[in-house]
Amino acid sequence: MAHAALASSVALLPFHRMSGGGNKWAKLIPAFSRKPGTGLSFSRISERKGCRFVASGAAGIDGGVAEVSEGEKAPTTYSWPDKKRPRVCIVGGGFGGLYTALRLESLVWPDSKKPQVLLVDQSERFVFKPMLYEILSGEVEEWEIAPRFTDLLASTGVQFFQDRVKLLRPLDHLGINAPPGSGSGGTVQLESGLLVEYDWLVLALGAEAKLDVVPGAAEYALPFSTLDDALKVDNKLKALERRNFGKGSEIRVAVVGCGYSGVELAATISERLQERGIVKAINVDTTICPTAPPGNREAAMKVLSSRKVQLLLGYFVRNIRKSSDAEDSFSFGKNSEDPEMQKVNGPTKGCAAEDDVEKFILELQPAQRGLQSQILEVDLVLWTVGSKPSLPELEPWDEPHELPLTARGQAETDETLRVKGHPRIFALGDSSALRDSDGKILPATAQVAFQQADFTGWNLWAAINDRPLLPFRFQNLGEMMTLGRNDAAISPSFIDGLTLEGPVGHAARKFAYLIRLPTDEHRIKVGMSWLAKSAIDSVASLQSTLARVLSG
Repeated sequence: MAHAALASSVALLPFHRMSGGGNKWAKLIPAFSRKPGTGLSFSRISERKGCRFVASGAAGIDGGVAEVSEGEKAPTTYSWPDKKRPRVCIVGGGFGGLYTALRLESLVWPDSKKPQVLLVDQSERFVFKPMLYEILSGEVEEWEIAPRFTDLLASTGVQFFQDRVKLLRPLDHLGINAPPGSGSGGTVQLESGLLVEYDWLVLALGAEAKLDVVPGAAEYALPFSTLDDALKVDNKLKALERRNFGKGSEIRVAVVGCGYSGVELAATISERLQERGIVKAINVDTTICPTAPPGNREAAMKVLSSRKVQLLLGYFVRNIRKSSDAEDSFSFGKNSEDPEMQKVNGPTKGCAAEDDVEKFILELQPAQRGLQSQILEVDLVLWTVGSKPSLPELEPWDEPHELPLTARGQAETDETLRVKGHPRIFALGDSSALRDSDGKILPATAQVAFQQADFTGWNLWAAINDRPLLPFRFQNLGEMMTLGRNDAAISPSFIDGLTLEGPVGHAARKFAYLIRLPTDEHRIKVGMSWLAKSAIDSVASLQSTLARVLSG
């Protein structure tokens, strides 16, 4: 999330509009109907609850949302609009999936070869993850960094389904290489019961937080990798701020992990809380951001040192539990005069009498010699360590058809981003494991996914048109990180030793992300919004300065 491309490598061309309306969808999918004056609806699909079907990308659909009702268990096969043109199914609507779909739209195709593209994602919104921190600082609004897929794809021929992938059944491993439209690629079964046949499949499902490595983390720690995560953390901070308003007690936040994500989170929250709270950042290494350029690391250390951030380096978290549970277990096995016991029981009892808000205990074990074990009591635990790819299961059947996976669970790909042994399946982003020229697996960052989407779109074009595929070559454009509302650090790779810090770095980072937003239309809307906010902030700052001068 922390790495980012500093310049756009692909200029998206104008998109084609696909015509059609409710009657067209009734033909595409059995049991699909549209009543006058209503949205789209399914009469039968699946027995599962809470799953929605969303159709977009065609004029006249109007971003219709259809609730999937309880019904028959038998899956319903999705009918593609054209029986002859290639069918591309993209699962996952993050940087890899969405940008691959837009890249396919931007290319010039022979009329008979232009593929039908279906994008599937469990969320209704695309999330520009590198800017989730700005949700906490209040710099951006939700629609700016999390636009709806239906809005982004309204002017394209890409169809969008809001659903989850349940099972994959690839067929390309059998050596079948029939022409497009024959169902040679395989099938994707969605949780709603819909069965999608494809000629080409793109795996771009991203990753989810890995909270099962430490006892209590899954129950009591909050991850920070999705829009829902960011909104939960923001709501929790608001609740703590309301609780402590007018009181002398501090809000204590623990951030586990001091990589890019942990440091950006610690910097953002410490700036938000100021003197009203303290952030305790925990890392197993003895330094923060160990893989970052020295300039970024030094800028981050300078910012964290100037704020109420306590760095606990060289520690790992042994377990997390509720303060009440920890009090019971410690009082049963420890002397009440033990300093560690007093560290836990003293504040806990006092806070419990004052307010009935949950607090949490973290037991820290030293990972380096010379350090002592510590016990922390905090109001909020944020987890930024580890992730696991979200690849779906394969449908069991007689023929062996396993996807080659790494120990981390990523699909192994060749240099053209095709899954090894599966020439009809591409994988990118967190779903793939591709090594660079030095033999190291590329990091699962936004910058890598940006560039892989460009190559995946082109290689799909080449494969469909019987042209040679291009090997992917990652070009590191630099790294950047946010450190607050008006602070950031950028180390571009094309100028050795240069690091932009403070307001200059902050402005450069926002501009770099602005030109990386998905579509021209959304880019213009967000740019105007940010410009208006900047003007308002400048006027407010000028008024504040004048008021201080006039007051002496």
